[in-house]
Amino acid sequence: MKTSSCLLSVAFVLLTSSFTTPQKKRVIFFGDSITQAGVKPGGYIVKVGELAAKEGKADQFEFIGAGIGGNKVYDLYLRIEEDVLSKNPEVVVIYIGVNDVWHKRSHGTGTDADKFEKFYTAIITKLRAQNCQVILCTPAAIGEMTDSSNELDGDLNKYSNIIRGLARKNNLPLVDLRKAFLDYNLKFNAENKESGILTTDRVHLNEQGNQLVAEEMWRVIRQ
Repeated sequence: MKTSSCLLSVAFVLLTSSFTTPQKKRVIFFGDSITQAGVKPGGYIVKVGELAAKEGKADQFEFIGAGIGGNKVYDLYLRIEEDVLSKNPEVVVIYIGVNDVWHKRSHGTGTDADKFEKFYTAIITKLRAQNCQVILCTPAAIGEMTDSSNELDGDLNKYSNIIRGLARKNNLPLVDLRKAFLDYNLKFNAENKESGILTTDRVHLNEQGNQLVAEEMWRVIRQ
């Protein structure tokens, strides 16, 4: 009788465990106002979720935005414990750099290239110490003109190269949004407009920009 009860108990445990909902992989997008807007309807984080759903993978991921307007790389470093690590993510997508370049001209602030690399490296180190999978992203655009006449093209390319170098050095996946935006504008911005192709104001994403960013990020996340 005892043997039968034990067998029934084991069978019940096995049966109920087979119906346990698998834990979702938590993905945090860590960035500035572009990421802050990404959780709104039509935002790139929402669209990443839609792409996951189309592939029948919505139940495998939880997508969380951790963006604050005006943030630079050192702002991310200062709030990483509270806004990212405390949430125990499996994956963190770092999308920063626009303000580090842009605010040098627009606000008289910004981040020098050497400090940008040091703070970015420190962020990677903290995330990896907590066994997070880290995905790096290059900053996409500060102006969409295709003839290299955007005022900050040179600096934006320089900081993008720093991120590319960190991806290679640390053997981390890269979402090269800078290249994706340049390629898209070369194809679809024949009138050499400074905005309106992928951005609303040269920096922040319009509908197509959000879609492009989502597609580029999802391609890497899904792997």
